[in-house]
Amino acid sequence: MNFETLLAENRRIIERYVYFRISNKEDAEDILQETYLSAFQKFANLENKLYFKSWLIKIAKNKCNDYYREKKINTVDDAALDTIAGKSGIGERFEILEIINSLNKKDRNILNMYYFIGYSQEEISKLMGIPIGTVKSRLYTARNNFKSKYTYIPYAKPKGETEMALPEIMPKYTITENNKKPFDVKCEELMGWLIVPKLNEKTEWALYNQPDGKQTERVEIEVVGMASVHDVEGVEIAAREYNPVENNKLDSSEFAQRRFVAQLTDTHCRFLAESHKQNGITRYYTFLDENEFTKNWGYGVDNCGKETHLSAKGIIKRKNNSIISEEKVMDIVGRYTVDINGKQYDSICLMDIETYEKDVVTEQYIDKNGKTVLWRRFNANDWKYEKYNQLWNNKLPDNETIIVNGKIYVHWYDCISDYIK
Repeated sequence: MNFETLLAENRRIIERYVYFRISNKEDAEDILQETYLSAFQKFANLENKLYFKSWLIKIAKNKCNDYYREKKINTVDDAALDTIAGKSGIGERFEILEIINSLNKKDRNILNMYYFIGYSQEEISKLMGIPIGTVKSRLYTARNNFKSKYTYIPYAKPKGETEMALPEIMPKYTITENNKKPFDVKCEELMGWLIVPKLNEKTEWALYNQPDGKQTERVEIEVVGMASVHDVEGVEIAAREYNPVENNKLDSSEFAQRRFVAQLTDTHCRFLAESHKQNGITRYYTFLDENEFTKNWGYGVDNCGKETHLSAKGIIKRKNNSIISEEKVMDIVGRYTVDINGKQYDSICLMDIETYEKDVVTEQYIDKNGKTVLWRRFNANDWKYEKYNQLWNNKLPDNETIIVNGKIYVHWYDCISDYIK
């Protein structure tokens, strides 16, 4: 096959790869053009055209690496970063760089040589012509100066709060619109999984059918380390699902286990990969796997992910239980007080109208800490009618309904996490 045909077949995968690695769209487009030009010039040297895709990805990888070298944004050793920062994430990585650049020259040079360039203490000693003890002393001082400017504090439960399993019955709650202007909030939780993809994060959440409020699925989820998928850096997340609901079942087992790789940038939170075991076979999906990945884990333009900085756009109009939206979109629709488990939470309501799944609408109540207080799912009245042979307002006649663009949606189940305990 000729170059043009092979490139047309693989262009989408290469674009996705470069856009995931390079956040600046103009720079990414330049790199794509350089990749295509380089591939065209070297195409005659590719003996086996069956390897065109992997060969092209390798060229794109080298171009991205060249970009970062030219920008002097070197990859930071993960263990080293964890030592000086106590966490990770792409957005935080650039924050770290900014802080280091604000330090005095002596501190900046020693941290750059040790953590960013990767010189050992012995190598720094020789290069700078100073004793190894002086290198250690300077590193100790530089680390402390760095920490004094680095103010990140991960979410932690209050001292004295006892550990307990999520309740078997959903706590009673009320949702009251307070007529105040919705606040802007930074919510870094991974879409649908209520965990922030940063080191040392973990949480537990559960689903509760309505109207009886009985717990169905319960999930324990935690970040277990650093990970990289096709040279895009993120964190690895382990999720253990107990009694998974029908939509989340992998096989006949009452237990499901998944692994994710997810990434937090300055503006978005997204999945990079997912794996699970099904009928004895471990299956892997990454952001390069087109439909197999996109239909379950991709979100946003070019799989950019979910926005982390949330503010009301005015796209969705809501009055009581009547909602009007000109498109399938996610937007803040108001400010509410959620009273649950004996506590009150000043929250905004983030409504998702079929952006993730057709005929499904959700409400996500998020407080000023960027944490989900309550998540509620509504099905279109005829959702999967061919399977259930029943309309949802007949199946669940006592459940709340909302009207979206004149169409009935019925409340199905709720979700809470250990954040509200």
